[in-house]
Amino acid sequence: MIAVVCVRDGALPAGAQETVDEAAGEVVLVGSGCLEASTGLAGVASRVRYYEAGDYAPGAWAVALAPALAEDDFLLLPASPDGRDLAPRLAAELDRPLLAGALSVTPPRVLLARQGGLVTDEVTVLGPVVATLLPGTRGLGTRHTIDLSPAQPLEVHRTPAVRDAESLAVLPPDPATMDLSEARRIVAGGAGLHGPAEFAVLARVAAALGASVGGTRVVADADWLPFERQIGTTGVAVDPDLYLAFGISGAVQHVSGLGDPDAVVSVNTDPSCPMMAMADLALVTDAGPLLIELARRLETSDTAGQAEERRSA
Repeated sequence: MIAVVCVRDGALPAGAQETVDEAAGEVVLVGSGCLEASTGLAGVASRVRYYEAGDYAPGAWAVALAPALAEDDFLLLPASPDGRDLAPRLAAELDRPLLAGALSVTPPRVLLARQGGLVTDEVTVLGPVVATLLPGTRGLGTRHTIDLSPAQPLEVHRTPAVRDAESLAVLPPDPATMDLSEARRIVAGGAGLHGPAEFAVLARVAAALGASVGGTRVVADADWLPFERQIGTTGVAVDPDLYLAFGISGAVQHVSGLGDPDAVVSVNTDPSCPMMAMADLALVTDAGPLLIELARRLETSDTAGQAEERRSA
């Protein structure tokens, strides 16, 4: 099994490290700035091959990569936007089945998420296959020392027979609407907040911090937050760099969907709840008033004042 990871300007996509670790450290990098990107796989990758292929062109890349990857029976790509785009093209070029949205890959067994993660489907693989691994579904295992091979030649030909979209510009995602699974910063709320008014403040604070909004199943069931913003086993699996939890106790159904954040900040009145135990910074106080004060400090006083009025009404 080998991981195939698309690189843009030296940046690894979401889920790259997990995918490489699932492939036991074997990885092929393709794109622009691959040598720079390989440093982000330190401790995860054991053997790295890379192809400098210029601007992203999944159709042309698939045609060029197919001969180089034909001997590898199991190709695993992160289910990032680029990975989800390249994987079916590789599968078509190599005439292999595609298994999309895997939770774990231990050949010959593949566990797939279906129906928005509510159902899992176990598949036994009997031959060569291409699969994508969902980000935030596993931690990282044994650390490796990288064996970096020299850059490999890759002739990418753009022809009328190979159709690729032309990139006119790459815009940064809007944290308010981007897929939570790809968010690097998340500000989340739980039942410790007191209704939609304080979640409106939460959204303004998140916007000021360049973060996405998330929450627990309790608040999603109460319609304080859209279902697609729910984090946990029955919601979205995430793996942010920074996770701020306001009024979240940390039920196992929630924290099992958090991945492995670099930093966790928890605000709760219960100092012994699970979320406080896993926090790098734990603040023992009522999450609502602290959130309103934080909103004031971030110059969102109008929304904060409205929420305070509703809270005291």
